[in-house]
Amino acid sequence: MNIHGIPTRTLRADSARRAIEIIDQTRLPHALHWVGVGTLDEAAHAIRAMQVRGAPLIGATAAYGLAIALNDEAGDTRLDEAIAILGATRPTAVNLHWALARLDKVLRPLPPAQRGSAAWAEAAAIAEEDVAQNAAIGQHGLELLRRLPRRDSRVLNVMTHCNAGWLATVDWGTALAPVYAAHDAGLPVHVWVSETRPRNQGLLTAWELAQHGVPHTLLADNAAGLLMCSGQVDAVIVGADRIAANGDVANKVGTYLKALACADNDIPFYVAAPRSTLDFACADGAAIPIEERDGDEFRLVHGTDSRGTPAAVRQLPADEAVANPAFDVTPARLVAAIITERGACPASRAGLLDLYPEETA
Repeated sequence: MNIHGIPTRTLRADSARRAIEIIDQTRLPHALHWVGVGTLDEAAHAIRAMQVRGAPLIGATAAYGLAIALNDEAGDTRLDEAIAILGATRPTAVNLHWALARLDKVLRPLPPAQRGSAAWAEAAAIAEEDVAQNAAIGQHGLELLRRLPRRDSRVLNVMTHCNAGWLATVDWGTALAPVYAAHDAGLPVHVWVSETRPRNQGLLTAWELAQHGVPHTLLADNAAGLLMCSGQVDAVIVGADRIAANGDVANKVGTYLKALACADNDIPFYVAAPRSTLDFACADGAAIPIEERDGDEFRLVHGTDSRGTPAAVRQLPADEAVANPAFDVTPARLVAAIITERGACPASRAGLLDLYPEETA
């Protein structure tokens, strides 16, 4: 995707230095700032503090974080320690644990002297696969968008929630990949961007859409239902942090409410995600752990002051009791289709296994 007209990825790896650079997404949309990650602690902090966000990008960062951890010592003790530290950073996004398990499977049989190079190669493979899979999601989603009837005959109006664009992946994005594909193919498209409190990831969506030249409008989360019932939304597309074997979807909190509004207004609700987000070992949404984040994310509002300096404003007393669940679960019955790199399918075990028959083994 583009930043100031320049094709850019969210993660830059330097295999010679055995380090990576990431976009510090806590500084967006006010400033584009790259951060170096050269230690295990820095990688864990980047994931935990949401300098990197989005399940696919978290998985790729974790893979490189494990490779970085093995730079100087690659014995079993260090391997176990690094996997445990990275695995504890975010509980809901399954891509994190998928990436760590994939590297562990590759590295464990190798002698320690070979693990460092092998880890870097496997992390790079995960990153490249993410780009290719997301591009494929874009094309499969584009076919769905082309077939949608438009309430406004001139423009296709798509709503999204959280950030599931290229900032949430290595490139292209998941939910926004079909939008970018539609825009690049000349299909008139406009995106309703939900702000997604309390971390306001919708601001990141608006920023990246602006960079790529896609028409969009930011809206308060609670305005979504009004727009749907007044005929201003043709489809909703979201990403996912984990999809259970039965098609239940865990995504940023507030997603379930949008799915309910879609059902009430006969609007298709799509979920876009790569294979690494599918958890066939998880029977249904009830088994998905829901991350509870620090209450200060709710008590404080972050932005910039009149001089453009990052600042935080307290909207609640420090001792105010708050709940801050980061995710909710949308039941499969509310999902029109799940879009993966292999195509679109019904949100059901049968539908997912039709795309991934190898999972029956």
